[in-house]
Amino acid sequence: MKHISRYPLRIPSNLYQKIKHTSSINCRSRNKEIEIAIKRYISDFERLNGEIKVDEKLND
Repeated sequence: MKHISRYPLRIPSNLYQKIKHTSSINCRSRNKEIEIAIKRYISDFERLNGEIKVDEKLND
């Protein structure tokens, strides 16, 4: 089973409202909408800066 890390996220209210709106339009949970946004950000970052190496054995 794939490990899922938990991380409490504090964001400004206006950004939260926008995530709430986009997740509703995309028929996703707010959590999944944030996860997808982070994946897109990391993908863009790696495209410009190279792959980020991570230790798949770590579970945090």
